[in-house]
Amino acid sequence: MAGKLQDKVAIVTGASSGIGEATAIALAAEGAKVVLAARRGELLQALAERIKASGGHALPVVTDITDETQVNNLASKANAEFGRIDIVVNNAGIALLGTIETGNPADWRRSFDINVLGVLYVTHAALPILKQQQSGHIVNISSVAGRTARAGVGVYNATKWGVNALSEALRQEVYKDNIRVTIIEPGLVDTGIDDHITDPVSKQRIQERRKSITPLQSEDVAAAIVYAVTQPPRVNVNEILIRPIGQEN
Repeated sequence: MAGKLQDKVAIVTGASSGIGEATAIALAAEGAKVVLAARRGELLQALAERIKASGGHALPVVTDITDETQVNNLASKANAEFGRIDIVVNNAGIALLGTIETGNPADWRRSFDINVLGVLYVTHAALPILKQQQSGHIVNISSVAGRTARAGVGVYNATKWGVNALSEALRQEVYKDNIRVTIIEPGLVDTGIDDHITDPVSKQRIQERRKSITPLQSEDVAAAIVYAVTQPPRVNVNEILIRPIGQEN
């Protein structure tokens, strides 16, 4: 039986691990041809081989989403290989926590480069193709942190609030072209996102918080993405907020 996304083409950024990896597998299971984007080529190749071994289609494209040239190459390769782009999942992101007083400006710039500018670059590269088709779906992975603000999380909050704002503005810009826009806002997820935190106090706090509950799994977020992109064409699921049952805020 054909999947709900048979012959659709999906780009997934940050596909080498975590939510991106789970999403690529879930989309492929529904019949989508997946274009895997991340910086870690060996992991991308291994994922592509797993998907192909299961009967799916996958194209790994090593991409640093903070580099506009590489992002443009990603969109061009996807379109050249499969003839279209139907779904873009802007998943690649980073959470560099720390107070504003003690924060590292290099971390701030990296956070905005990946979490905000990276989303913009990928969206900007894909939009001409989607508009020419008069169809498509852009899914931006935000966070509960895009709806709240917490001491020690301010810069990450700012980037994810930015993703939410950009997503709503984008929806208003492209809905007449039959392009759908969805933001997914997960709470705590069991991924390796904490590994990049350079502030030891913030890293310890988030790890303790994560251990205090049963966090979401990457597959839970992937299932929410599949739900959004498999709705009838008349339905635009604008926002999905998904928390672990034990997470208060």
